[in-house]
Amino acid sequence: MRRALSAVTILSARQGWHTDELCRALSARGVTPQLRPYEQLVAHLASPAADGTQCRPLGLAADAVLARIIPNGSLEQIIFRVDALHWLEDSGVPVMNSPRAIERTVDKFYTSALLQRAGLATPDTVVCERSEDAMAAFQRLGDVIVKPLFGSMGLGMVRVCDEDMAWRVFRALDAIRGVFYLQRTVDHAGSDVRAFVVGDRVLGAFERHASSSGPQWRTNYSRGGRAAPLTLPAEWADLAVRAARAVGADYAGVDLLPARDGTVYVLEVNGIPGWQGLQSTTGLDVAGAIVDELLHGTPLAARDARAL
Repeated sequence: MRRALSAVTILSARQGWHTDELCRALSARGVTPQLRPYEQLVAHLASPAADGTQCRPLGLAADAVLARIIPNGSLEQIIFRVDALHWLEDSGVPVMNSPRAIERTVDKFYTSALLQRAGLATPDTVVCERSEDAMAAFQRLGDVIVKPLFGSMGLGMVRVCDEDMAWRVFRALDAIRGVFYLQRTVDHAGSDVRAFVVGDRVLGAFERHASSSGPQWRTNYSRGGRAAPLTLPAEWADLAVRAARAVGADYAGVDLLPARDGTVYVLEVNGIPGWQGLQSTTGLDVAGAIVDELLHGTPLAARDARAL
């Protein structure tokens, strides 16, 4: 059943290709798009008016919100922005993806824990605060990828495979009071898969190959990786949908890594995914699929409740 939406607010860090695509898709379906930066959110908390009416949450004259990238800021600013999304949702305004899904996917530890709990194959992972614990984990795992807890597009990742390098990397993270997130390096053929899940299906997928001039373990499209469209085997598509469901995302970019031993690992789930690489590779109207899910889909929480 179609939701009766006349206006949708897109909250984002800035206007760009993705927000333009969402505006186009909304307008094509007769819905008015409104682009707002998170910094302009203003909460007015007051008693109801004499007639019992209340002002719209955060002053947004919209029937739903598409939450895109939350800009960098202080801890207080980030918490306020996410709390604002929670308040909108609690006030009855549909938010896609939900703030709960964003919280789960922006944090690699939280994502990995939920994937493991859902019974999905993930690389051996250790997360800790002390460099001595990180060193002990490295000595046990032997060859690891060290990733920032919060990050995307492959930025900040480093492969550590000898003790001297481990000592230098861990000391550097100590200096900035970082959290150590280590994953055992998976032996693979230099490619992984990005599957784009919308609702209960994989909309499309592409295979990412490492750049010929870069390390073979890094396949990110944004870091020079080569992409080719891919039709996923049913089992792989099921893994991607289960991964998105595990974090509560109505749409998500799911990274799958097929190992040489035949195991297909779920590496990450991106709850605010980009799709320029997918669209340019496959020609799919990704923004249109996201908007259609907002207009016609059943929110994940409701789908889960119905399945009980």
